[in-house]
Amino acid sequence: MIAEGKETRQFGENHYVLEHSLTAYVGLVKAWKAEKSGNLIYRRMARNFNPMCAMAGKITVAEVEEIVEVGELDPDHIHTPGIFVQRLVLNTHPEKRIEQCIVRAKRE
Repeated sequence: MIAEGKETRQFGENHYVLEHSLTAYVGLVKAWKAEKSGNLIYRRMARNFNPMCAMAGKITVAEVEEIVEVGELDPDHIHTPGIFVQRLVLNTHPEKRIEQCIVRAKRE
């Protein structure tokens, strides 16, 4: 029933239903550093999904902590090329939303 009216293909012994990909109108990402040309470098966990989100949007807006001149970033460290980024927003002091609740004092 799922395959009705949709293209299917067989690879080996398995049959697959082909679907159109989802495309976002705006992709919002948070990066650590950016060149003025839009090349982005992420830190830590931001590297997991932000590169894919940047590539999925028709327009990608990147919030960055630092913007540097073109050529200052090592090309081997770029996570998202500037071709995918249309806008940069500088936020030098981003709010860190990760909290650590302490309900009792640590035992010594």
